[in-house]
Amino acid sequence: MFKGAIVAIVTPFKNGKIDYATFEKLIEFQIKEGINGIVPCGTTGESPTLTHDEHKEVIRFTVEITKKRVPVIAGTGSNNTIEAIELTQHAKEVKADGVLMVTPYYNKPGQEGIFRHYSAVADKVDIPIILYNIQSRTGINMTPETMIRLSNHKNIVGVKEASGSLEQAMRVIDGTKDFTVLSGDDIITLPLSSIGAHGVISVIANILPGETSQFTDQCLKGDYQNARNYHYKYLDLMKVLFIETNPVPVKQAMKYMNLCEAEVRLPLCEMTNENQESLKAVMKKTNLIK
Repeated sequence: MFKGAIVAIVTPFKNGKIDYATFEKLIEFQIKEGINGIVPCGTTGESPTLTHDEHKEVIRFTVEITKKRVPVIAGTGSNNTIEAIELTQHAKEVKADGVLMVTPYYNKPGQEGIFRHYSAVADKVDIPIILYNIQSRTGINMTPETMIRLSNHKNIVGVKEASGSLEQAMRVIDGTKDFTVLSGDDIITLPLSSIGAHGVISVIANILPGETSQFTDQCLKGDYQNARNYHYKYLDLMKVLFIETNPVPVKQAMKYMNLCEAEVRLPLCEMTNENQESLKAVMKKTNLIK
């Protein structure tokens, strides 16, 4: 159900408020271009600075506009298990197709705490859950052993793997059955696909949904020659989109492409002039802007 190019969609703001008119256009743009799924309220959607009411409304709105044309995987992670359960219950109520749950951050639980956290949510809410492992954001790595253990729960169906370790991904793929492994970083989608991953939850898809969808389709078909062409064509773009904290650069890129404003919420702020010039140079090189 969850494979291919899945966009970690930005949340557009205008004068401090969520710009729902633009958000609807972004959703329609993604679907028209052939995206395979949409993740609202992930890190790229600035979930840390959305209020609980905004968070729930963004998910409800995405499901409403999408109309089941592609799966909606709602970001419902929290370092508070009770809150994660509440957000996941809401996602089910508004008919999201699944949820993406980041490993608890800041309080840094051990592996048994991680296991119990995810199990508590999965036991409480009957909805497909994708684990999200990203040590650079959370301060803790979920081990392959913990992922394999969690994969035995009927409601835990996959993982967004952003540890950067190919060996870790290999261990998960080798140690699980019917478990979806998705790249959590555009730049490693190609190598992860070669060892059995099923796609990517993507940042670059905000500006290149069609190309990213074609790329993951090539990967899934084993057409690595054409997949490599995409990978190297956009390698510098993948890198420059993380020249500052995500989603600051991708929103700036979307501004250059007239897709949405570059506005982010504090504590994030606009890109430095120097980094904006670097972004522009790469976008010109790849013919995204003139």
